[in-house]
Amino acid sequence: MLWYEKGGSGAPAVLLLHGLGATAGVWVGLQRVLEQRGGIGRWIAPDLSGHGHSGGQSRYSVGSLAAEVAGLIRDEPEVYVVGHSLGVYVALALASRWFGVEVRGIVGVGPKIAWSEADIQGARELAARPVRWYATAEEAWNRYRRVSGLDVTIAPGEEWLRRGVRQGEQGWRLSQDPRTFEVAGAPFGRLVGGAQARLVLARGEHDAMVGIGELAEYCQETHEIAGVGHNAHVEKPAEVVGLLERVVRG
Repeated sequence: MLWYEKGGSGAPAVLLLHGLGATAGVWVGLQRVLEQRGGIGRWIAPDLSGHGHSGGQSRYSVGSLAAEVAGLIRDEPEVYVVGHSLGVYVALALASRWFGVEVRGIVGVGPKIAWSEADIQGARELAARPVRWYATAEEAWNRYRRVSGLDVTIAPGEEWLRRGVRQGEQGWRLSQDPRTFEVAGAPFGRLVGGAQARLVLARGEHDAMVGIGELAEYCQETHEIAGVGHNAHVEKPAEVVGLLERVVRG
């Protein structure tokens, strides 16, 4: 079962897709900007399968994540997507129209494009690891901050961290299913080639995961967000909303 929240009013619908290891809590600042500015419409923000409060899958892929998310927007006549990292991959898959939905535009922030053999092997090893349990909530939350990159300078309050940790019989754990690392290494170029939507790709100036040149190889409209890192959508949500407004207005 896919957990999601929504807000705002009117059209179009804006689907917000978080990155690997995070939850929809990362969008709290961007949601505020959307609602303050108005003029765009409603937003829908799911916890992707295997994250937060959403259920899991036996095997994870970009396609399986997209198929599940498609159910949230199937009846929407006009949809735009803002995706971060893994969320960009899922957005591109949705824009292929293979899942029975139509996406008009995508703003993709910080997708990792280049995957070395070492990267893929490392992801496979992470996917095979058992869930790690922590004795205290504080330990688990500190680990979640490190894994997600949401340190106190970027996300000072708990609202950005919502549903990142859960409690069980053995203590506290990250909500992320380790098997979600199976998505690593999906073919970015093929997904871009199959997407039937306007695409803008952006990165934080200090994002070590992707360079502006890499983005430019796949997209004519690229943007660098000054002074921030991989979580640019958290650090400068207004700039990301500005890119979305550009896409919506054509």
